[in-house]
Amino acid sequence: MADAALLAAARTDPNAFRDLYDRYASRIRGYFVRRTGDDDASFDLTAETFAQAWLVRARFRDEFDGSAAPWLFGIARNVLLMTLRRGQLECRATQRLGIAERLDAPRHAATVAPDESWAEGADELLDALPPSQREAVHLRVVQELAYEQVAAALGTTASAARVRVHRGLAALRPRHLASKEMT
Repeated sequence: MADAALLAAARTDPNAFRDLYDRYASRIRGYFVRRTGDDDASFDLTAETFAQAWLVRARFRDEFDGSAAPWLFGIARNVLLMTLRRGQLECRATQRLGIAERLDAPRHAATVAPDESWAEGADELLDALPPSQREAVHLRVVQELAYEQVAAALGTTASAARVRVHRGLAALRPRHLASKEMT
């Protein structure tokens, strides 16, 4: 059965949509793995893509000889862009690095010495990044600037700043985990 026929049937038969899911889920997930480098995030993004497809299934227009692939990958692209905008991938990466608690914690009073152990070795890890990623991560994570401010400081767009931060954090994760294993 062609994808277009499955989507038409899915308006009244959820099993037809399941067939479409079975047909494309691994390809959509692969798309996300290649773009995020995060296996866990790829599952979440794939689920969100098909949830969005389910919600708008009645609006599908067969423009590619019965194939829903371009439509699904368009939804996947939009899901990824929305996720990047919301900063979910960045938050997940900072949690894996063990610095999310520090960023989310309330500011300490001046009389209380903050626990700086979360940052041990951070300078060495940051120094290993390419300069554009290092500066983006420093501005976003250390200085806690908004992406628009990071973009202005780097002379780029907010989207490009997000990509640099994400790539920098993704590169830091294995290095951070390796350094923790050595101690």
